[in-house]
Amino acid sequence: MTWIKTVPYAAASGRLKTLYDRIKGPDDNVDNIMMAHSLRPHTMEGHMYIYKYVLHHSGNRLPKWLLEALGVYTSLLNGCGYCVEHHFQGMRRLLADDGRAAAIRAALEAEAPEGAFDGRELAMMRYAAALTRAPRAIDAGMIDGLRADGLDDGEILEVNQVVSYFAYANRTVLGLGVSTDGDILGLSPNDSGDPGNWSHT
Repeated sequence: MTWIKTVPYAAASGRLKTLYDRIKGPDDNVDNIMMAHSLRPHTMEGHMYIYKYVLHHSGNRLPKWLLEALGVYTSLLNGCGYCVEHHFQGMRRLLADDGRAAAIRAALEAEAPEGAFDGRELAMMRYAAALTRAPRAIDAGMIDGLRADGLDDGEILEVNQVVSYFAYANRTVLGLGVSTDGDILGLSPNDSGDPGNWSHT
């Protein structure tokens, strides 16, 4: 599950149990990435706030499936299979088109997003790759390019925050040896209208 000790749901108490109850899925399942925080529950709480607000908030304007695709691409570039598998399933479910989802995954795995995206969506993917691979190389000209491709500044911010969140999540997983063993892939806090609802469905 992880290379460090974790506290399973059945053994949790106090603040940790309260947080587990907020984020758990069916059959009291808690995703291993969240359980990895169990020795410091305050960091789990911080993680969930960022995750929910960046990816699953009604204030976002970009389609949720596209935000998930950006997360899949970032995770592929970082070599984080855990996040790839979880968020590909989330993206696939949101798209409700298995053929399109498979085509997107194949293009992203080949590091050729142009095989599945064009226009402003392709511009987002290229920005995600630049921010992941060489963040210091990004300059105002790249942001101007995103605007020229049809993104407004709020949408640019959304893309930036999703890619930045996945950089954090990927390093949490890779640095602690988090595996998908026992996880239910693709669950997420889907109630975007309620920022306080963290339950995974």
